[in-house]
Amino acid sequence: MSTAEKGRGLRRELRFWETIALSIGIMAPTAAMALNGVGVAGNVGHAVPLAFLISAILVFLVAFGIMRLAGHYSHAGSVYAFTGATLGPRAGFFSGWALLGTYLSFTVASTAEVGLFTAQFANGTGIWSGSEWIVIALIAALCVGFLAYSDIKITTRTLLSIEAVSVLLITVLMVVIFVKLIAGDTPGNQGFTGDVFKLPGGTSSSALGLGIVLAFLSWGGFEGAAALGEETNEPRREIPRAIRNAVIGAGVFYVLCMLAQTWGFGTDKAGVAAFAGSSSPLGDLGKTYIASWMGDLINLGAAVSAFASALGTATGASRILFAMGRDGFVTPRLGMSSDRTGAPAVALATVITIAAIGLIAMRAYGISDAVSAFFYPGTIGVLSMIVAYAVTNVGAGRMFLRDSRERLWELVFPAVAILVLIYVFYRNAVDQVYPFNWFPWVVAAWLLAGFAIIMAVPGLATRIGANLTAAEGMGVSRSPGG
Repeated sequence: MSTAEKGRGLRRELRFWETIALSIGIMAPTAAMALNGVGVAGNVGHAVPLAFLISAILVFLVAFGIMRLAGHYSHAGSVYAFTGATLGPRAGFFSGWALLGTYLSFTVASTAEVGLFTAQFANGTGIWSGSEWIVIALIAALCVGFLAYSDIKITTRTLLSIEAVSVLLITVLMVVIFVKLIAGDTPGNQGFTGDVFKLPGGTSSSALGLGIVLAFLSWGGFEGAAALGEETNEPRREIPRAIRNAVIGAGVFYVLCMLAQTWGFGTDKAGVAAFAGSSSPLGDLGKTYIASWMGDLINLGAAVSAFASALGTATGASRILFAMGRDGFVTPRLGMSSDRTGAPAVALATVITIAAIGLIAMRAYGISDAVSAFFYPGTIGVLSMIVAYAVTNVGAGRMFLRDSRERLWELVFPAVAILVLIYVFYRNAVDQVYPFNWFPWVVAAWLLAGFAIIMAVPGLATRIGANLTAAEGMGVSRSPGG
């Protein structure tokens, strides 16, 4: 390892907008809006905006406890530290391990999504007919590694710039759709209707529940800013603000975007079928309401948004792995940062290597379509994420009970959040077809491995506890054996 890679500390240099960029980048609003409404439409018909509105409220409940924890603790490990400080080091390692699994899976999924939308753009414009998504995805993974290794300011500003441009493209399309709806100049006589906030007749509560769950997933990664706890100026003020504003801002954008998509396709049976059956709803609407070039541009925007998501998740994963390595997980080299850029170099290289192996393994296994290559690891990541969120909210509940600075009545937020997360996990784990019925078992194996590691290496829990206690403000609760 070169001298430049031997540093051990992260640089505290980020401001609010650079911090919120990681949460926004991982959520990837453009990429989320490019695909996530399709499955919701398949379950709730024209009531897609209703499902997203309900999901926004539920996500805020889940985020509340995490925001409060971020106001007390600032640490590169994110939920690894939050849970470790409130429930004990073993619980901290377990939740951090779960979130690490999420970020690793999301990095694979998002790079595959880059391949998906870049290939659609290349084929649509004729730039590269018959382009192969796996080649694009692997190139994207290498580019993610290069940018994530840069100074964290460059990384976060890149994330924010990419999403700003992509969101602007969608906003232009939304405005055009709304203007044409007002003017009555739509391609298929579509129009405004308040029915988008009412369930279609015959829609079951189970279908509504699944639709809400699918919408809920669009906020996955909202807690990303917490991984910058050791790189943000005034983190205990700025990180809770970043998480709160990311959740609320995404909620407003998502509901407006789903109104544009639902009204744009039309709320009748044919319109709903077109929405639910589209592989690129924003691209299709861009071609229909503006011109074919707009559809291609939207696909390009979705590709760069997916790249931003991969950059965000790789950055978050490297920070969690850095924190674990610093506490003695596997090798202390994981806990070293570059003197030149401040990035956790070895941890980052590990993350990118795992992502590349995941992409190659899927293609070698016979997964030839990029949509499946996105949804498979994405679903695995979501299931692991739900576990991390649930354990962290248990920690938040304990903090509300024990910390005199907190209002006891706010305990209702993590309590309701845990119930919401249990339901979301249940809807994602039961009555699924192959291979989705296997994914809960994959997640269970990953979590069991994390549990086995922390139980089999008692010294690791001791070091985690000692380091959390030594960190500023980290009073660590004791857990049995922790």
